[in-house]
Amino acid sequence: MAAALQAQRLFLTASTSTSSSSSSFATRPRRTTTAAAPCRAGLRVPSGVQTTTAASTSRPADGGGGIRLDWIDAATSPADRNAVEKLRAVAEAAADRAEMHDIIGRQRDNWNHLLLHSTNSLALAASVMAALAPAAPAAKASAGALLATAAVTMAVANRLQPSQLAEEQRNATRLWKQLERDVRATLQQDKEAQRQPKQLGQADVQDAVDRVLALDAAYPLPLLPGMLDKFPNAVEPARWWPRRRPHTQQPKRNARSRSLGRRGGIGNGNGWSLELEEEMRGLLRVLRAKDEQQYLRVGKLVLGVNRVLAVAGPALAGTGAVAAAFIGSGDGGGAAAAAAAAACGALAAAVNTVEHGGQLGMLFELLRNCAGFYRKMQEDIEAALGEADVERREDGEVFRTKVALLLGRDASELGQFRRMASASVKDDDIKDYAGKLF
Repeated sequence: MAAALQAQRLFLTASTSTSSSSSSFATRPRRTTTAAAPCRAGLRVPSGVQTTTAASTSRPADGGGGIRLDWIDAATSPADRNAVEKLRAVAEAAADRAEMHDIIGRQRDNWNHLLLHSTNSLALAASVMAALAPAAPAAKASAGALLATAAVTMAVANRLQPSQLAEEQRNATRLWKQLERDVRATLQQDKEAQRQPKQLGQADVQDAVDRVLALDAAYPLPLLPGMLDKFPNAVEPARWWPRRRPHTQQPKRNARSRSLGRRGGIGNGNGWSLELEEEMRGLLRVLRAKDEQQYLRVGKLVLGVNRVLAVAGPALAGTGAVAAAFIGSGDGGGAAAAAAAAACGALAAAVNTVEHGGQLGMLFELLRNCAGFYRKMQEDIEAALGEADVERREDGEVFRTKVALLLGRDASELGQFRRMASASVKDDDIKDYAGKLF
């Protein structure tokens, strides 16, 4: 009996304590917390988990089990989807262009071989016919027709320069593939770093589109109209990259972000130092004075030789066709005309072999592209040095390594060009070339 009374007393005491605590909790004002709203984690909420909004502050009716996930932002902040889709379109267009240029390049290389062999066959056959014409008068008409056909074929081939066309397509294929790789690398980097502050924007899209338009203009697909001039009056480096847009000035963050050369410091900012800037300036001078000018000078020489041969071939074949018309005339003129027709046909075949067999058009295009390669390097270095804020430049050591690899050198070899930045060094005193690759 005593045990029962003790248990009842304990039960009543617990009930009283519970009711008092409940009443004190009910009378205590509820504190509203607003700091949880801006503190949202970028997490994806698994399916099946219900989240409540920040405005929902009421507790569940049963007073238990409700899970509050209002601090979780279920929607991540991806990069500009519009820019991503546009860059994907650029990558697909670049891949398609690369395949088109590769196919057309093979076709135009076949044109070069076909026109070379067929024209030589026409000219040599005409020479044989002209030599046999005094003994076989029926061969006179055949010799004249073959030489006239060879003259027309040579004129067409010399105007189109199929070996140069094939070289254009080979270069275009390589550059379109490079553009595709660059765009896809940009998309991959954005995919791996979606939560970084820098995301893809319209500037990235515009840069890629500008590169597409520049490549289309540098290496056109159609022959007529739009074909590049095969015999330009002035030899200029090939240009397949867009002209740089004027850089918008950003507000200066602090004095330490200024160019190392302008603030006279000796430190290392973003991989750049005074020594590296002087090294790049000396290299820039060598590229402009030696490497680019070398290929332009040789390109002018090749262009002049090609222009002379392009005129001489059809002229010789045409002269042979005219001489073939006088074969069989009296007073010994027929034999001289036959000899002249045969000689002109053979010389025309020889000239055509040197021009198209030696692929002088391809050689000229190759020289133009090499000069353009060095011109692009100059503009890249100028753009890097022209950026006053070293923090906005590409990392100096990475940039130095890229330049060295493009020149076919080790990065440590670039130090020899530092003294070329001095004004006391004349252009005529520069003996070494910067590039070893070309």
